[in-house]
Amino acid sequence: MPSQPSIADELKSLWRLALPLALAQAGQALMGMVDTAVVGRLSSTAQAAAGLGNSLTFTIMFFGMGVMMALDPLVSQAIGAKKPVEARTHYWTGVWLALATSVVLLVPLLVMPVLLKLVGVEAEVAAGAIEYIDYRLPGVAGQLLFVGARSYLQGLGRTRAIVIAMVGANVLNLGLDVALVFGAGPIPAMGIAGASIATTACTWFQFALLVPALGPSLPGVRRALDVKALVGAARLGLPVGAHLLAEGGVFGLAGLLAARLGAASSAAHQVALTWASLTFCVAVGIGSAGSVRVGWGVGARDLPAARRSGLVAFGSGALFMSATALMFIVMPEPLARLLSPNDGVVAVASSLFVVTAVFQVSDGVQGVGAGVLRGYADTRFTFIANVIGHWFIGLPLSWWLGVRGDLGVVGLWWGLSAGLSVVGVAVFIRFERLSRSDVRAVESPSEDAQPDEAMQRPGP
Repeated sequence: MPSQPSIADELKSLWRLALPLALAQAGQALMGMVDTAVVGRLSSTAQAAAGLGNSLTFTIMFFGMGVMMALDPLVSQAIGAKKPVEARTHYWTGVWLALATSVVLLVPLLVMPVLLKLVGVEAEVAAGAIEYIDYRLPGVAGQLLFVGARSYLQGLGRTRAIVIAMVGANVLNLGLDVALVFGAGPIPAMGIAGASIATTACTWFQFALLVPALGPSLPGVRRALDVKALVGAARLGLPVGAHLLAEGGVFGLAGLLAARLGAASSAAHQVALTWASLTFCVAVGIGSAGSVRVGWGVGARDLPAARRSGLVAFGSGALFMSATALMFIVMPEPLARLLSPNDGVVAVASSLFVVTAVFQVSDGVQGVGAGVLRGYADTRFTFIANVIGHWFIGLPLSWWLGVRGDLGVVGLWWGLSAGLSVVGVAVFIRFERLSRSDVRAVESPSEDAQPDEAMQRPGP
């Protein structure tokens, strides 16, 4: 059996991979954050509209990004098994998967106006949100192609280009946001539409920056559409997408409920959600690094190493999110003012940051856990845990406390916090049982077992 590194060595190896992935993941949320902050200088209504439009768009795209994460275990396990041609073939399967999924995602985005009307969102906020969504539609395919390229590069351990793409896209997005929202020279002021156009352009820009880093193709790589491989990847990725949709969907629905409580409550919800999404993206980046390292261990048939990588990833995520919880408690008002100059919005958002601090650790644990379990190609459990935690526990509590009760948008967030906590506990228990039983099977295989039986992973 391969020798195991020390905890310190594992921690160093994890963070060497996790830091650029966390920065890249946070960069995705940062573009929406900049949109919200820049448009917030127009009015609280415009900020609520842009924030709602971004939240709903990202929720739907989150599903597609989850589907694309099927490449995480496929590529990392192929690399762990020293099969680079197979890994590159998986990337091309991902290209076809991105194009097919992007077409499917256009349907729910196009029916958003009907949903906003049914929920009873204030007319001006709804109109602005629809305008934002419409201009984000051309960027859906670019976003999914970027996720596919990122999954392939992180599986190879090449992360420099991912960070460069993230930094470049965010710098460009800030410049374009200011120019297109407020106008500059011959460019007319476009308001909410300008922020959306900027983000769409930067989505394609960041994908274009990753293409050269993929390197030349390898002999024997299959680029043509392979329906069987496409279906197999989709079966692995759909539970991941459904899990992200279940989680993002409940926050999106909470945003719609907050919009019913008025523009100030809606804007405060978007401010707090923007910050919470940013810290969560770092946890997802740590989970992605854990997914890669676990996948390498599984591919190399070194399950003790896979377990160790997973445990270190959980600990890293919990520690980081504890630090962000302290940040939300110590400086809620300055954080809120970075995104909104409105005193009423800042006051409500500051109270939401207290709730955000409470669920930071559980949010980080469930974000890391999803990635770690994905390294094992175990994607269904996380989806089930999210449905139960968010939709059967968190959402009813949100409704009871925030809409039926008198806590308003703060009550909505306490319900969301309860759902996140349930999911966090569930995914950690799942990993602990799964990885421990695998290590025991390797150390004490049954007499009747086939040589590789103890190494088999749960299928998609």
